[in-house]
Amino acid sequence: MKNSLLIVSLIFISACAKAPADIAAVNVDEGQYSRHSCSQLKEKELAQNQELEKLSAKQNAAKKADAWGVFLIGLPTATMSGNDQETAIAVTKGKIQAIETQKLRKNCS
Repeated sequence: MKNSLLIVSLIFISACAKAPADIAAVNVDEGQYSRHSCSQLKEKELAQNQELEKLSAKQNAAKKADAWGVFLIGLPTATMSGNDQETAIAVTKGKIQAIETQKLRKNCS
């Protein structure tokens, strides 16, 4: 009985929303930014960083809600209700990396 409870608990905990810092970037083709000037790249990077901040705040809220959901009813409620922002964060981080790559290629300061 103890082993079954432990296994079920681990499954529910692993289904919880990740911390934004623990989410890896996905590969985004930096070629989509190749025709942008340095000033345009800076603007795009600023916009993506602002988006990442918003998504990270939502993800942190989902992580807390999942922790409470697992504690109170044994279910990661935020993740189950679609409030997990993991995919959007991974894509946004990938875009930021692609922009940074283009900035390096163009020697933007």
